[in-house]
Amino acid sequence: MLAEDSVLLRDGLTGLLARFGHEVVAAVGDAEALVAAVTEHVPDVVVTDVRMPPGFQDEGLHAAVRLRAERPTLPVLVLSQYVQRAYASELLDSGDGTGVGYLLKDRVGQVEEFVDALAEVADGGTVVDPEVVRQLLRRRRDPLERLSPREREVLALIAEGRSNAAIARQLVVSEAAVGKHIGSILAKLDLPPATETHRRVLAVLTYLRG
Repeated sequence: MLAEDSVLLRDGLTGLLARFGHEVVAAVGDAEALVAAVTEHVPDVVVTDVRMPPGFQDEGLHAAVRLRAERPTLPVLVLSQYVQRAYASELLDSGDGTGVGYLLKDRVGQVEEFVDALAEVADGGTVVDPEVVRQLLRRRRDPLERLSPREREVLALIAEGRSNAAIARQLVVSEAAVGKHIGSILAKLDLPPATETHRRVLAVLTYLRG
């Protein structure tokens, strides 16, 4: 089962897998179609991209986590152009802990390595790109360590429920400066894509856990 929004890459992967003796029972271009196709075909293994329609953010990865929650033994190999740490850890911890992989798309260019990784995941193994491992290990440190003293101060005021204007008055800076600090905080905490209001809530939760 293959999920990839790029038609060229989807067709290329379909041909590549067929060349190595695999049958692609369905090839879809969005996360909803992926979930529906898995229900219909019950594949031996799923290969999915992270960024999928309609939002082109983390729909594919989120669908993979959902599928693993519903079918703990379903092997899933995720391909990505970048490391989405917020969901990567959840994916690797999903299901019964077996048959899962997360590779960067550069690995697809190394055909034999990709095919071997797919076989490993299908057999219940775990395959993780070295760069993903590095990012996740970095993630396990206190995320607040990445914030400057001023950014911590701004985050503390956000946790108190202060508006940008109130924070600006408290710190005797412009609202524009507060906005820049908040943008930097949200980026450094590596929060999953969402509305700014929701990300502020997630930032506060991170602060409270810290």
